[in-house]
Amino acid sequence: MNYRHAFHAGNFADCMKHALLVWLLRALAAKDKPFAALDTHAGIGSYDLAASAAERTGEWRRGIGRLLDIEAGPLADYVGLVRAAGAPARYPGSPALIRALLRPGDRLLACELHPEDHAALRAAFRADRQVAVHHRDGWEALKALTPFLERRGLVLVDPPFEQEGEFARLAQGIALVAQRFRAGIQACWYPIKHRAPVRAFHAALREAGLRDLVAAELWLREPTDPQRLNGCGLLVANPPWHFEAEGGAILATLLERLGEREPGEGWAMTRLAGE
Repeated sequence: MNYRHAFHAGNFADCMKHALLVWLLRALAAKDKPFAALDTHAGIGSYDLAASAAERTGEWRRGIGRLLDIEAGPLADYVGLVRAAGAPARYPGSPALIRALLRPGDRLLACELHPEDHAALRAAFRADRQVAVHHRDGWEALKALTPFLERRGLVLVDPPFEQEGEFARLAQGIALVAQRFRAGIQACWYPIKHRAPVRAFHAALREAGLRDLVAAELWLREPTDPQRLNGCGLLVANPPWHFEAEGGAILATLLERLGEREPGEGWAMTRLAGE
């Protein structure tokens, strides 16, 4: 409940997560049938990069600030949406990016538990009939709000990882949604500080017998310091066709732009379980 994303908006982890999210949503929209998206930890929707929180860390300058000149290539779609949302003055969170890619007939379910952030999110979408804002726990929403009536769509799980047991909770959530909503795409963010928790998370997914899993990862330095965010991953269940190849090109371009040339930096697109 204490986590506030305003301090970290537009950092390298946001860039990685959101660039892949945009690709996944474009893949969903390639078919005519409507879809829904569930954002379990939605935040406030849009962030002022000149506000004291963002300026205090300056993380966006080493993230989206290094990408805003991009006009072509694997990141062009994502960066274009960010510029259209007001960057570099403002950075769009995941609900804003999802909303920008909804077609008539598609819808967004956005959950936020923090009372102040929920109020800001509700105000941002108050007059929008395609967006439903819920003041509820994102983990509980996985059961309450899936499967979708549309029978197709995306579940974005982006927890703050400020409490113990978040990796275990994430693995349980992925298994739950896979059972309830087999056709749904899941995109689940996780931090990479050191390797042991990530290896255990991947192992838990395999042991649960889950199928069609891909882990997209980007790290800016060797992940050996448990006190530092050295990288991050996006676990994608039921990925669309070509995700591994085209998502890999996104990760490679991100590392080229955002990397500090520190020892051990890299990216990986790893299939954890076959179809």
